[in-house]
Amino acid sequence: MSIKTLGYMGFAVSDVAAWRSFLTQKLGLMDAGTTDNGDLFRVDSRAWRIAVQQGEVDDLAYAGYEVADAAGLAQMADKLKQAGIAVTTGDASLARRRGVTGLITFADPFGLPLEIYYGASELFEKPFLPGAAVSGFLTAEQGLGHFVRCVPDSDKALAFYTDVLGFRLSDVIHMKLGPDVTVPAYFLHCNERHHTLAIAAFPLPKRIHHFMLEVASLDDVGFAYDRVDADGLITSTLGRHTNDHMVSFYAATPSGLEVEYGWSARTVDRSWSVVRHDSTSMWGHKPARKKA
Repeated sequence: MSIKTLGYMGFAVSDVAAWRSFLTQKLGLMDAGTTDNGDLFRVDSRAWRIAVQQGEVDDLAYAGYEVADAAGLAQMADKLKQAGIAVTTGDASLARRRGVTGLITFADPFGLPLEIYYGASELFEKPFLPGAAVSGFLTAEQGLGHFVRCVPDSDKALAFYTDVLGFRLSDVIHMKLGPDVTVPAYFLHCNERHHTLAIAAFPLPKRIHHFMLEVASLDDVGFAYDRVDADGLITSTLGRHTNDHMVSFYAATPSGLEVEYGWSARTVDRSWSVVRHDSTSMWGHKPARKKA
C-alpha cells in the first residue's frame, strides 16, 4: 500500500475574497461554497480540491495525500511511526470537515502539516461547472497536480518523502540561481504524473514556490493566460519544460505564491529511468515584463 495521489491543498490567506476571484474568474475553478473547512473550490467530481481559509501566513497550510482504503492508511501510519514521526489520527470532526472517511495528520521534517486520507467525497450528481472558460482539468489517477516544496535541507526532505512516504525520483534539474550558485531540484512521482512533488533548497520565505494545475487543452492555457495577463499577474511567459514537457505559464496568486497553469505533460511508468537536466525549459518561461 502506498500514496496514490495528491488529493487536496489548503491555503491560509489574508484576502480570501481575492483568492476566490482569482481561482474562479482567472483559473476557472468552481466555487463550491463556504464551510467550516474554509472556502472550497472544485476542479472535477470531487467535493473539493482546494480550500482557502483566513490566515496571515499567506502560504500553504496543509496538503492531503490519498491512499486506497483503511488498510493503506494503517500501513502508512505504521511506517511513519517506525520512522519516528509523530502521527495523530484525525477525529470525526476533522474527517467531516475534510469530507473523508478517515485520515491521519503529521508534519514533514520542516514543519509542513500533511494529511493522509482515504474515502474522499464524490459529487457526480453535481457536475463540475467551471468559473471561467475551461474544458476541464487533468486529475483522476494523477491527482490534483503538484507543488514545489522549499526547504533548507533538500537531502533531508528527499529522504523523508522517498524513504518514508514512498515517492520515487523522476529526475533532477540543476538550477542556476546566480553566476556561482546552482541548486538541485528533485522531482518526485507517486503515480503516472511526472511529478506530484518537487523539492529544492530555494532561499524563499514560503513553504512552497508554486502549485500546478493541468488543463485539458492548449486553448485552456491560452484563454487563462489572457485572463491573467489582463490584470498584469503573469510572472513567467508561456514555455515548455525540459523534464515533464509541459506547456505552461506562471502567475502570481493574491498571496504572492505562484501558480503554474499547463497542458500536455508527459507521464512516467515503471520503466522510467532517472535523468538530469541543466535547464528548466526548452523554450519560453521568460520573466514577464511589467506593464506600464
